[in-house]
Amino acid sequence: MDTDLPIRKIIHVDMDAFYASVEQMDNPDLKGKPLAVGGGGARGVISAASYEARKFGVKSAMSGRLAEKLCQDLIFVKPRFERYKEISNQIRKIFLDYTDLVEPLSLDEAYLDVTQNKIGLPSATLIAQKIRQRIFSEVGLTASAGISINKFVAKIASDYNKPNGQKTVNPEDVLQFLEDLDIRKFYGIGKVTAEKMYQKGIFTGKDLKSKSFEYLEEHFGKSGKHYYYIVRGIQNSEVKPNRIRKSLAAERTFSENLSSEIFMLEKLDHIADEVSRRLNNSDVSGKTITLKIKYSDFTLQTRSKTLPFYINNKAIILENAKELLYQDELKNSVRLLGISLSNLNTNKETSVKTKVDNKKSVSVQLKFDF
Repeated sequence: MDTDLPIRKIIHVDMDAFYASVEQMDNPDLKGKPLAVGGGGARGVISAASYEARKFGVKSAMSGRLAEKLCQDLIFVKPRFERYKEISNQIRKIFLDYTDLVEPLSLDEAYLDVTQNKIGLPSATLIAQKIRQRIFSEVGLTASAGISINKFVAKIASDYNKPNGQKTVNPEDVLQFLEDLDIRKFYGIGKVTAEKMYQKGIFTGKDLKSKSFEYLEEHFGKSGKHYYYIVRGIQNSEVKPNRIRKSLAAERTFSENLSSEIFMLEKLDHIADEVSRRLNNSDVSGKTITLKIKYSDFTLQTRSKTLPFYINNKAIILENAKELLYQDELKNSVRLLGISLSNLNTNKETSVKTKVDNKKSVSVQLKFDF
């Protein structure tokens, strides 16, 4: 059957090694050198790595210690998030010259719906080129882009010709593109799920597409429905300019394990201050406070409580975090503490769902100039 999917032109713009590239731009002595943002110290975790560092296998979320083993000449730089936010705002202003439908995913990537755009250009491919050229000339950084009929395909496409490139997946090519794709490249399918799919003989989009709705739901639960639709090019998620924040958090990994609650309280004071600052900057408050504890053996524990009123004040956040810390005995020394606020006082998100008869075959028939 044919779906009633709306026809959209979606661009996913992804900055190239954003944090590292900003550091190299601001400090020319770092250009061309293997660079890691964050990751300093025995317990540090890397936030971003330059392409020179990635050649050695260094990547984000990797421990600084491992990164040093992979690249002996690696340079560590402390993150400057205020600077990254400043650059991100410059880039966002460029986006808004083309469309008001901009959905930021983070400081370095965003979706743009240019179906109807401010410059009246029918080609999303040309718009993406113009945006990338302006980012380079006005900001000094390179960006990559993916262009297609929905957010899912556009995001996958943006990774194809990195760095400083773009890929368009035209409507008539979407199904073949997804069938040929290794399932490890499907956005949202992580290492564990990919391994499970491999064990079941699912290696490509074509293999995934061959499985029935019932099979996928049986073996992958609620995610099975999602996989059934996306491999058929069906995703009706709109670009939402005002994404609703569901939680706000801050955490710290310590250079040495903490076994004294006195030292932990000192760390919680700094974390509560950061959470309060972020809440106030975003002009939101929350009712549910969660304390995150990661022990030296890497086991993770969370403790939560919901208040009858909204909070964003540091003193109140810290008071409740302390209560959660003392709620139960700590089973080991602690390597990480975090505080998050959820149940925020923002409007509830609304979503549009695509209704598809999952017992019938599905095809996407879109004719559109991209």
